[in-house]
Amino acid sequence: MSRSGALDDNEIQTEMNKMVAFISQEAREKAREIQVKADEEFAIEKAKIVRQESLAIDAQYEKKRKQAEVGWKISQSTAINTSRLKILRSRNDHLEAIFDESSKQVKALSSGGSYEEAVENFILEILLMLLAPGVTLAHRPKDTDLVKKAAEAAQKRYTEMSGRESKIEFDSSLPDDSAGGVIGSTLGGRIKVDNTLGERLKILQDKMLPELRHDLFGANENRKFYTVSNRRTINVKLGWE
Repeated sequence: MSRSGALDDNEIQTEMNKMVAFISQEAREKAREIQVKADEEFAIEKAKIVRQESLAIDAQYEKKRKQAEVGWKISQSTAINTSRLKILRSRNDHLEAIFDESSKQVKALSSGGSYEEAVENFILEILLMLLAPGVTLAHRPKDTDLVKKAAEAAQKRYTEMSGRESKIEFDSSLPDDSAGGVIGSTLGGRIKVDNTLGERLKILQDKMLPELRHDLFGANENRKFYTVSNRRTINVKLGWE
C-alpha cells in the first residue's frame, strides 16, 4: 500500500541515516582501496630502493675484492721475484767462485811440466789458422826461452802438415802475472789468434756454463730446448792430455 504526502520527522531522520550509512560505507571502501594501492606502491618502491642499494653494495664489495686480489697478486709477484733474484745472485756468486778457482788452477798449470808441450800445440794451431808467411807471437817475458823452443818444434810440424813455411817473430808483451800461453798475429796485428790460457778458459767457461748450471742447480723448469754438447776435460781443451 503506497503512501502519499510529506514525510514526517522520523522518516526523514531514517532516510538521512541510510544516506549517511551509505556514504560512510563508500568512503571506507574508497579509503581501503587507496590504502591497498598505497601499500602496493610503497612495497614496489621499497623493493626498488632495496634492490638498487643491494646492487651498489655488491658493486662496491666486488670493487674492493678485486682491489684486494690485485694487491695480493702484486705482493705475491714481488715476493717471488725477490726470492728469484736472491737465488740468481747466490747461484751467480757460486759460479763466480768456481771460475775464480779455475783461473787460479789454470795459472798454476803454466808452471807444470806439460806447459811447454801445450805452448807448442798452441803455436801450431796459430800457424795452421793464419797460414801466413810471417807470424808474431806475443808471450810472457819469463816464457821467452820456452816459447822459442816450442816455436821451433811447432814450425817443423807445421811444414810437415801444410808444406808451408812461416817466419816467427817474438814479442814479450804479455804480463808475467797472466796465466800464460801465446797470441799470434799477422798483417801488422790486424789478424789475431788468442791462444792464451786465460782466453781458452773463458771460452770453456762460456761453453760449459749451461752444463755447469744443470749439474749444480738442476734442470730449468722454464726451458724447453737444450743444446747437447760434448763433455771434454779442461786438459784436452787447453791442449794437453
